[in-house]
Amino acid sequence: MTLSHAMLAMEIASPGGPEVLKPCAVPVPVPGHGQIILRVAYAGVNRPDALQRAGAYAPPAGASALPGLEASGTVVAMGPGVVRWQIGDKVCALLPGGGYAEYAACNEHHALPVPDGTSMRDAACLPETCFTVWSNMVMRGGLKAGERLLVQGGTSGIGTTAIQIARALGASVYATAGSDAKARACEALGATRGINYKTEDFAAVVKQLGGADVILDMVGGAYIQQNLKALADDGRLVQIAFLQGAKAEVSFTELMTRRLTMTGSTLRPQSDLAKARIAAEVERHVWPMVASGAVKVVHDSEYPLHEAPAAHWRIEAQHIGKIVLKVEE
Repeated sequence: MTLSHAMLAMEIASPGGPEVLKPCAVPVPVPGHGQIILRVAYAGVNRPDALQRAGAYAPPAGASALPGLEASGTVVAMGPGVVRWQIGDKVCALLPGGGYAEYAACNEHHALPVPDGTSMRDAACLPETCFTVWSNMVMRGGLKAGERLLVQGGTSGIGTTAIQIARALGASVYATAGSDAKARACEALGATRGINYKTEDFAAVVKQLGGADVILDMVGGAYIQQNLKALADDGRLVQIAFLQGAKAEVSFTELMTRRLTMTGSTLRPQSDLAKARIAAEVERHVWPMVASGAVKVVHDSEYPLHEAPAAHWRIEAQHIGKIVLKVEE
């Protein structure tokens, strides 16, 4: 098909609050070698988008300056060297940026088929969270059946996904949240124990339950030392963000005497090859969980593309699950 020369997108006019997201007309991306172009149906809204909007998370070199790290849509154009996809295929994809637009480009190996029985809205919510959770919780953290997982922020998009994948693997799950209602929501998703961190000492609760073999944390700051206390011997702390700061004073004696491991990663700056390997693992292990219903998307809210500022106000407020932008009318 012949693509138009311009498309509607939401750009970051300047660093700041949600109000700096403005509609604009920009050229439709041209696919490079090994790239596909999607006609975007839905785009996921994630916390890294908010960080980029605020000027705290620059896109990697060569990536679109537009926000948006995941989308579902239809393949409408392909660059040289593409072998997996055909025009008209329905896919969802991890993007280096550019999802808040009518069209988006991505590496063909970072796109996956829409899982059986999954809507395009649900599919747009899967790549960023599933890639992040699987690569950190399993590939780096080594979580396996019979172990105990602590998820910090259990009602976030990452949290709701991690709880379900861990339960599908046969692990026991504990999850923190900011209210009793949210703690119960974590339990409804499969967590053995939801912990209201505002009224309970999560480290003491988890330690009393035997300690966590793996902790998936996006908070950082003072939580780092508390996380070490909550780990069982030989436990692994996997850091994926630092919402309360990247610096903390910790006792490394505890790491040595209890054989603890601290690790972590961020997804966006990784190489195309590394993300392709994660995509292959997700398709092999997580997609059957989604197709069977063992892992379901927890939706919080949906907004049309031009209401991206409202979506960003929502992600910075109290929410449970995923927020999406509807792009294709």
